Amino acid sequence: MAEMKPNEHHKSSNPNKAASSNQQTLHNSYTKNTINKTNYNHPNLESQNDEHQNIQMPIIVGTCPFMCPVEERLRRERLRDLAKFERLHGNPSKSSPDLAVKKFCRTISMKYLQASDVRPLPVLVDTLNYVLNIWKCGEHPFEVVHDFIFDRIRSVRQDLSMQNLSNDNVIAMYERMVEFHVISDHIFRLGDRSNETSSKSYLNMEQLTKTLTSLYNLYEVNRDAESIYPKEAEFRSLYVLLHLHADNQGESLHLWFCYVSSNILNSKEMHFARKVLRYFRLGNFKRFIYSIEAEASYLQYCILEPHISEVRAFAISCVNTSAYKLQPFSLLELAKLLLIKESELQSLCRDCGLSTSSDEVGNSVLPSKQTTFSYPKREAQHYYPLDSERFSEG
Repeated sequence: MAEMKPNEHHKSSNPNKAASSNQQTLHNSYTKNTINKTNYNHPNLESQNDEHQNIQMPIIVGTCPFMCPVEERLRRERLRDLAKFERLHGNPSKSSPDLAVKKFCRTISMKYLQASDVRPLPVLVDTLNYVLNIWKCGEHPFEVVHDFIFDRIRSVRQDLSMQNLSNDNVIAMYERMVEFHVISDHIFRLGDRSNETSSKSYLNMEQLTKTLTSLYNLYEVNRDAESIYPKEAEFRSLYVLLHLHADNQGESLHLWFCYVSSNILNSKEMHFARKVLRYFRLGNFKRFIYSIEAEASYLQYCILEPHISEVRAFAISCVNTSAYKLQPFSLLELAKLLLIKESELQSLCRDCGLSTSSDEVGNSVLPSKQTTFSYPKREAQHYYPLDSERFSEG
């Protein structure tokens, strides 16, 4: 089978080009820190990775006992700058230490920064638990919850960075923040494709890139001989899954593998990532899809979801091109092959510019040799989940 290059068949919009740039930044940053073994002053690198932080921050030991410093909370009460989740009894100008959460600050004046403005690790752990519980309770619209958590966990990372915190608890926090960004991207993808949603999705992927970069560096600086962290192999595999396309990544991804420890390379998570990478680039759509259904973790599935859509479109293209013209292809059989519901496959065929019909007994079929096929534009693409019990509930 010819090598599959679905990315060649549609042009990306600016947000997608930027997303590709984010992935390249992740690769460059990780490879540089791994290969060169550079001096490591700030393990989570938030001040260096964030485009809004251009200063080298001295280490500070935080003493703030609350999720939000008192001075900030009082100022935001005066300015009525309280998120929905921070308002006491719904009052937009009143909060409490149990509700207010410190906002992310793009510019920090080290001259005036006090230890009382920075939260120590135990408070940061409680803060992260608090904001993620708002997300998991499911009582509020995702877009509203995401905007709040998106900002507040950036603030958590900022406080971690200013204190140069890099122990096992910090690693666990970064893993949870990566999970938030990965699953958020999945939810955005299944929602409407408005410009506002696309912008939020792009910003979310940007922060995923930065958070993953910091997490990988935290793994390295806390490395104990040849041991690995319990979830490290899965989170390392996400890097590979974010770089399935060969666009200028063939050699660099190969180089990346050379500097990954043998314990990680031999893990089932990395074996899976390398397998789907091979199937994707060979165009083996059946093995690609069925390997994901059988072996992917939920986080891996969320990362792979856009590629599943590309592979399905590629499979439809193959059927349209190679099937016998006088014998249309059964949609039911194709749906089983691609692990998609038949009704959703009909929609996907329409997304690809193809028409379906019914045979003499009423079964839906895909006539071949249609000249109207085109790959769906990424910015307008619909995503159809795997028809699998494993991922039906997430």
